[in-house]
Amino acid sequence: MRRWRPRLLPLAILAMAGLLLTRGLMLHDGFGTPAAAQAPAAAPEAPAAPAPAAQPEAPPDEIQAAERALLESLRERRLAIEAREAETAQREMLLAAAERRLAARIEQLGTLQQRLESETAAQDERAEQRLRQLVRLYEAMRPRDASVIFNDLDMEVLLPVLARMREARAAPILAAMQPDRARQATTELARLRARLAPSP
Repeated sequence: MRRWRPRLLPLAILAMAGLLLTRGLMLHDGFGTPAAAQAPAAAPEAPAAPAPAAQPEAPPDEIQAAERALLESLRERRLAIEAREAETAQREMLLAAAERRLAARIEQLGTLQQRLESETAAQDERAEQRLRQLVRLYEAMRPRDASVIFNDLDMEVLLPVLARMREARAAPILAAMQPDRARQATTELARLRARLAPSP
Protein backbone atom coordinates (compact mmCIF):
# COMPACT_ATOMS: atom_id res chain seq x y z
CA MET A 1 0.00 0.00 0.00
CA ARG A 2 1.32 3.44 -1.12
CA ARG A 3 2.05 5.99 1.67
CA TRP A 4 0.05 9.30 1.48
CA ARG A 5 2.13 12.40 0.90
CA PRO A 6 0.67 15.74 1.23
CA ARG A 7 0.91 17.88 -1.85
CA LEU A 8 2.72 21.16 -1.28
CA LEU A 9 1.34 23.20 -4.12
CA PRO A 10 -2.30 23.09 -3.13
CA LEU A 11 -1.29 23.84 0.43
CA ALA A 12 0.73 26.81 -0.65
CA ILE A 13 -2.13 28.13 -2.74
CA LEU A 14 -4.49 27.69 0.14
CA ALA A 15 -2.12 29.47 2.52
CA MET A 16 -1.71 32.37 0.11
CA ALA A 17 -5.47 32.63 -0.30
CA GLY A 18 -5.91 32.77 3.44
CA LEU A 19 -3.24 35.38 3.74
CA LEU A 20 -4.84 37.50 1.06
CA LEU A 21 -8.22 37.14 2.71
CA THR A 22 -6.81 38.18 6.06
CA ARG A 23 -5.06 41.22 4.54
CA GLY A 24 -8.24 42.16 2.73
CA LEU A 25 -10.20 42.09 5.94
CA MET A 26 -7.59 44.23 7.64
CA LEU A 27 -7.68 46.75 4.82
CA HIS A 28 -11.45 46.77 4.96
CA ASP A 29 -11.41 47.51 8.69
CA GLY A 30 -8.73 50.23 8.35
CA PHE A 31 -10.25 52.14 5.49
CA GLY A 32 -13.89 51.58 6.26
CA THR A 33 -14.03 54.87 8.26
CA PRO A 34 -13.39 57.98 6.14
CA ALA A 35 -10.20 59.89 6.78
CA ALA A 36 -12.20 62.95 7.50
CA ALA A 37 -13.79 61.18 10.47
CA GLN A 38 -10.40 60.14 11.94
CA ALA A 39 -8.73 63.61 11.65
CA PRO A 40 -10.18 66.55 13.60
CA ALA A 41 -12.20 68.85 11.46
CA ALA A 42 -10.17 71.80 10.32
CA ALA A 43 -11.51 75.25 11.18
CA PRO A 44 -13.04 76.99 8.19
CA GLU A 45 -10.70 79.64 6.81
CA ALA A 46 -11.84 83.26 6.88
CA PRO A 47 -12.66 84.56 3.46
CA ALA A 48 -9.75 86.53 2.07
CA ALA A 49 -10.28 90.30 1.69
CA PRO A 50 -10.86 91.20 -1.88
CA ALA A 51 -7.82 92.76 -3.45
CA PRO A 52 -8.28 96.41 -4.45
CA ALA A 53 -9.31 96.70 -7.98
CA ALA A 54 -6.39 97.85 -10.04
CA GLN A 55 -6.92 101.11 -11.88
CA PRO A 56 -7.01 100.50 -15.53
CA GLU A 57 -3.95 101.98 -17.13
CA ALA A 58 -4.52 104.53 -19.83
CA PRO A 59 -3.46 103.45 -23.24
CA PRO A 60 -0.04 104.77 -24.29
CA ASP A 61 -1.60 106.79 -27.12
CA GLU A 62 -3.83 108.69 -24.70
CA ILE A 63 -0.88 109.39 -22.39
CA GLN A 64 1.19 110.73 -25.25
CA ALA A 65 -1.73 112.85 -26.46
CA ALA A 66 -2.19 114.31 -22.95
CA GLU A 67 1.54 115.05 -22.70
CA ARG A 68 1.50 116.74 -26.10
CA ALA A 69 -1.53 118.81 -25.10
CA LEU A 70 0.18 119.86 -21.85
CA LEU A 71 3.40 120.75 -23.65
CA GLU A 72 1.47 122.70 -26.25
CA SER A 73 -0.41 124.60 -23.53
CA LEU A 74 2.85 125.41 -21.75
CA ARG A 75 4.41 126.53 -25.01
CA GLU A 76 1.45 128.79 -25.78
CA ARG A 77 1.64 130.30 -22.30
CA ARG A 78 5.37 130.87 -22.66
CA LEU A 79 4.84 132.51 -26.04
CA ALA A 80 2.09 134.70 -24.60
CA ILE A 81 4.33 135.75 -21.70
CA GLU A 82 7.20 136.48 -24.08
CA ALA A 83 4.86 138.50 -26.30
CA ARG A 84 3.65 140.55 -23.33
CA GLU A 85 7.22 141.09 -22.17
CA ALA A 86 8.23 142.20 -25.66
CA GLU A 87 5.22 144.53 -25.84
CA THR A 88 6.05 145.96 -22.42
CA ALA A 89 9.67 146.47 -23.42
CA GLN A 90 8.55 148.17 -26.65
CA ARG A 91 6.23 150.46 -24.72
CA GLU A 92 8.99 151.30 -22.27
CA MET A 93 11.30 152.13 -25.17
CA LEU A 94 8.64 154.34 -26.78
CA LEU A 95 7.92 155.99 -23.44
CA ALA A 96 11.61 156.61 -22.83
CA ALA A 97 11.97 158.08 -26.32
CA ALA A 98 8.91 160.28 -25.75
CA GLU A 99 10.32 161.43 -22.42
CA ARG A 100 13.63 162.31 -24.08
CA ARG A 101 11.82 164.25 -26.80
CA LEU A 102 9.70 166.01 -24.20
CA ALA A 103 12.76 166.89 -22.13
CA ALA A 104 14.50 168.23 -25.22
CA ARG A 105 11.39 170.21 -26.15
CA ILE A 106 11.11 171.64 -22.64
CA GLU A 107 14.76 172.63 -22.79
CA GLN A 108 14.19 174.29 -26.16
CA LEU A 109 11.14 176.12 -24.83
CA GLY A 110 13.10 177.20 -21.78
CA THR A 111 15.87 178.55 -23.98
CA LEU A 112 13.32 180.29 -26.19
CA GLN A 113 11.56 181.77 -23.17
CA GLN A 114 14.83 183.10 -21.81
CA ARG A 115 15.63 184.63 -25.18
CA LEU A 116 12.16 186.17 -25.44
CA GLU A 117 12.39 187.52 -21.90
CA SER A 118 15.78 188.95 -22.67
CA GLU A 119 14.51 190.52 -25.87
CA THR A 120 11.42 191.84 -24.10
CA ALA A 121 13.53 193.31 -21.35
CA ALA A 122 15.76 194.92 -23.95
CA GLN A 123 12.73 196.31 -25.78
CA ASP A 124 11.26 197.61 -22.55
CA GLU A 125 14.56 199.22 -21.73
CA ARG A 126 14.73 200.89 -25.13
CA ALA A 127 11.12 202.04 -24.80
CA GLU A 128 11.86 203.41 -21.35
CA GLN A 129 14.87 205.27 -22.70
CA ARG A 130 12.75 206.84 -25.48
CA LEU A 131 10.09 207.86 -22.98
CA ARG A 132 12.65 209.48 -20.72
CA GLN A 133 14.07 211.33 -23.67
CA LEU A 134 10.57 212.62 -24.45
CA VAL A 135 10.09 213.58 -20.81
CA ARG A 136 13.32 215.57 -20.80
CA LEU A 137 12.29 217.19 -24.07
CA TYR A 138 8.82 218.25 -22.87
CA GLU A 139 10.13 219.37 -19.49
CA ALA A 140 12.57 221.65 -21.31
CA MET A 141 9.79 223.22 -23.43
CA ARG A 142 7.62 226.11 -22.37
CA PRO A 143 4.34 224.89 -20.82
CA ARG A 144 2.15 226.52 -23.49
CA ASP A 145 4.13 224.93 -26.32
CA ALA A 146 4.09 221.54 -24.64
CA SER A 147 0.33 221.83 -23.97
CA VAL A 148 -0.38 222.28 -27.68
CA ILE A 149 1.39 218.97 -28.39
CA PHE A 150 -0.27 217.20 -25.44
CA ASN A 151 -3.71 218.20 -26.72
CA ASP A 152 -3.12 216.08 -29.85
CA LEU A 153 -1.14 213.13 -28.39
CA ASP A 154 -2.79 209.73 -28.07
CA MET A 155 -3.66 208.94 -24.48
CA GLU A 156 -1.49 205.79 -24.64
CA VAL A 157 1.55 208.02 -25.29
CA LEU A 158 0.52 210.99 -23.16
CA LEU A 159 -0.07 209.04 -19.96
CA PRO A 160 3.39 207.38 -19.77
CA VAL A 161 5.02 210.76 -20.44
CA LEU A 162 2.98 212.57 -17.76
CA ALA A 163 3.62 209.69 -15.30
CA ARG A 164 7.38 210.18 -15.66
CA MET A 165 7.41 213.98 -15.52
CA ARG A 166 8.07 215.87 -12.36
CA GLU A 167 4.88 217.34 -10.94
CA ALA A 168 6.40 220.83 -10.99
CA ARG A 169 6.85 220.53 -14.74
CA ALA A 170 3.60 218.65 -15.52
CA ALA A 171 1.23 221.00 -13.63
CA PRO A 172 1.84 224.14 -15.82
CA ILE A 173 1.42 222.07 -18.98
CA LEU A 174 -1.91 220.56 -17.79
CA ALA A 175 -3.11 224.06 -16.83
CA ALA A 176 -2.36 225.31 -20.34
CA MET A 177 -4.11 222.36 -22.07
CA GLN A 178 -7.74 222.34 -23.21
CA PRO A 179 -9.93 221.86 -20.12
CA ASP A 180 -11.65 218.67 -21.30
CA ARG A 181 -8.37 217.21 -22.48
CA ALA A 182 -6.59 218.16 -19.25
CA ARG A 183 -9.42 216.71 -17.15
CA GLN A 184 -9.35 213.43 -19.11
CA ALA A 185 -5.56 213.21 -18.84
CA THR A 186 -5.68 213.85 -15.10
CA THR A 187 -8.33 211.16 -14.54
CA GLU A 188 -6.51 208.54 -16.59
CA LEU A 189 -3.20 209.42 -14.96
CA ALA A 190 -4.69 208.83 -11.50
CA ARG A 191 -6.02 205.43 -12.59
CA LEU A 192 -2.65 204.49 -14.04
CA ARG A 193 -0.79 205.39 -10.86
CA ALA A 194 -3.34 203.43 -8.81
CA ARG A 195 -2.73 200.33 -10.91
CA LEU A 196 1.03 200.72 -10.69
CA ALA A 197 1.05 201.40 -6.95
CA PRO A 198 2.30 198.42 -4.91
CA SER A 199 -0.40 196.58 -2.98
CA PRO A 200 -0.23 197.05 0.82
